[in-house]
Amino acid sequence: MANIIVVDDEYWIRNTFKDFLTEAGYDVFTAGDYSEAMSMFAINDFDLVIVDIILGDRSGIDILREIKTKNPASLVVMITGYPQIETASEAVRLGAFDYITKPVKKDALLHVVNTALSYKSLVDEKERYRMHLEAIFRSAKFGIITVDKELHLVRFNGAAAKICGFTDTTDDLYLPESQCSKRCLFTLRETIETKKSHDIYRLECKHKLKSGQVVNITTYPMCDEHERFCGGVMIVHDETTLAELEMKIGNPRKYHNIIGQSEKMQQIYSLIETLSNLKTTVLITGENGTGKELIAEAIHFRGQRSNKPLVKVNCSAISEHLLESELFGHVKGAFTDAISDSTGRFQKADSGTIFLDEIGDITTATQLKLMRVLQEMEFEKVGSSTTIKVDVRVIAATNQCLKDKIKRGQFRQDLYYRLRVVEINLPPLKDRKEDIPLLVEHFLEKFNRDFKKEIHSVSTDVMKAFMHYPWPGNIREMQHAIEHAFVLSNQRTITIDDLPEEFRDVVSANIKQEHEPQIIRIALKNSKWNKSKTARLLGIDRKTLYNKISLYGIKKDD
Repeated sequence: MANIIVVDDEYWIRNTFKDFLTEAGYDVFTAGDYSEAMSMFAINDFDLVIVDIILGDRSGIDILREIKTKNPASLVVMITGYPQIETASEAVRLGAFDYITKPVKKDALLHVVNTALSYKSLVDEKERYRMHLEAIFRSAKFGIITVDKELHLVRFNGAAAKICGFTDTTDDLYLPESQCSKRCLFTLRETIETKKSHDIYRLECKHKLKSGQVVNITTYPMCDEHERFCGGVMIVHDETTLAELEMKIGNPRKYHNIIGQSEKMQQIYSLIETLSNLKTTVLITGENGTGKELIAEAIHFRGQRSNKPLVKVNCSAISEHLLESELFGHVKGAFTDAISDSTGRFQKADSGTIFLDEIGDITTATQLKLMRVLQEMEFEKVGSSTTIKVDVRVIAATNQCLKDKIKRGQFRQDLYYRLRVVEINLPPLKDRKEDIPLLVEHFLEKFNRDFKKEIHSVSTDVMKAFMHYPWPGNIREMQHAIEHAFVLSNQRTITIDDLPEEFRDVVSANIKQEHEPQIIRIALKNSKWNKSKTARLLGIDRKTLYNKISLYGIKKDD
C-alpha cells in the first residue's frame, strides 16, 4: 500500500484530496505548511508527495529540494493555481514528476497519482534488481571484470582485484608492472570483435606478483538494458591449487586449453613445457580437428613471449597471389590493388610468435621466401627493396604428410627440416579413447553455459556409441555432435536419438556387451572413482553402477 502526503495551506483542499485518495485505497497523510511537512518527513518515507507551490512564506519548490536531497526515491507532484512555463520548468528541472493545476478534478488527480505510483513501482523493482546484482557482484568468489567496447576497464569485484592485482586506482585491464601473459586481454578483444563467448582453461598468468597462478577464463559479450552491445564481461576462476595438485600427481586432466589425461597427451604436455621458453621452430602435425591450434597457443602463452603478439595465418584460406603480401606486407603500387602500404603478419608478430596453419598449402615461390625468413629473420615487403629484420618464433602446422609432398616435388626438403626442428604429432581421437569421457564432460559444461540448459549427462548408449565411433573429424566432430544434441534435447540426459544419424547407426550395429566393463573403468578413472559423478556421466543411476561394478569384478587397483 502506497504512502501519500498532501501538503497544502488550504484545509479544504488537502482534506478533499485525502478523501479522494483514501477512497481509492491509499494511506494518506496531510500537512498544512512547510514546517509540519518537514516534521512528518523526518519520521516517514512517502512514496508520493503532492505539494502546493504556494505555502505561505515558503514554497513547494523548497519542499521539492529537501525531498530530492533526503529521499530521492520519493516522487513529487506539484499543485499550482497559476500555471506558468517558468514555474513548471523549474519544478521539472529539480525533479518533480508532474504538476497539476487548480481547480483539481477527482479523475485528473487519480490519473496523475496512479501514473506516478506505477512509474515508481517500476523504478523500485529495477533498483531492487540492481542491488541484487550488486550484492552478487561483490560477494562472488570468482573474479568478475567488465570492459567497454574499447577494452577500457569499467568495473571489477573484490575477487578480481585479488586475482589480478587491481587496486582502487586501476583503470587499465593490463598492468605493465604485472608482466602477465595478456591472454585475457586478447580473449576479451576476440569476444568484442566476434560478439561470441570464449573459454580458456588452465592459463598460467605469468603475473609477476602471483607466481605460478593458474586460472580458467570465460568471456561474454555484454549488452545494456536496451539489448545494445556495449562491451564484454570476463569471469576468472583461480585454479592454482587444483593445478598444483594435478601436477604433483603427474596426470593433469586439463592443460592450458587442452583436454585429456591419456599417456599420449601427458607426453605432449611435457614437451610443451620444454619448448615454451625456447625459440625453437615447431611443426605440429595431425588430422583435422585434433587441436593443432590449441597446441600452438599453449606453446606461446606458456613461454616468455606470452605478453607479445600471437599472429595466426591460415595459409589455405588466403589465395595464392595474396599470401606473400599477407605474410610480408607490400608497399603502395606494388600491384593493382595496393592502394597503400601494408604491414605483413611477420612484422606484426615481431618479438612474439607467428602460427602458420596448413603450411603444406603454400606455393614453391612462397616456400623459398619463408626459408630465408627462418634462416636470417629478415625479408622485404612486396614491391620494396628495404630489408626488415624481425624476431619471431615460428610454429607451423599441417594435416598433410609433407614427406610425400617432398617426393612429389611440391614441398622443399630444406624448408621441411627448418620447420621440423621439433615435431609434435597429435594423435587422432580414435587413438586416445580414454579421453572421450573427459571431453564429453567438457562440452557438456560449455554448451550448458552457451544454451542456458541443465543437461548433466549422456546415456549409456551414447557413451558406447562415442567409444566405438571412428571419429574421422576428431574432437571438432565431437563438439559439433554434442552441440547438435543440445539443440534437440529437452531432457537432462542426452540420448542416442539426440545425436546425428551416424551415431545411431553405430548403436544399431549391435555393440557387444564385452566392451561395457572397459567403458565403466575409464569413466571411474576419469571421475577419480566418484561413483555419483560416474553414474551421471554414464547416464545410469548409482544402484545400476554398483551392480555393474560387482558383476564385472571391477576394482580400484585394476
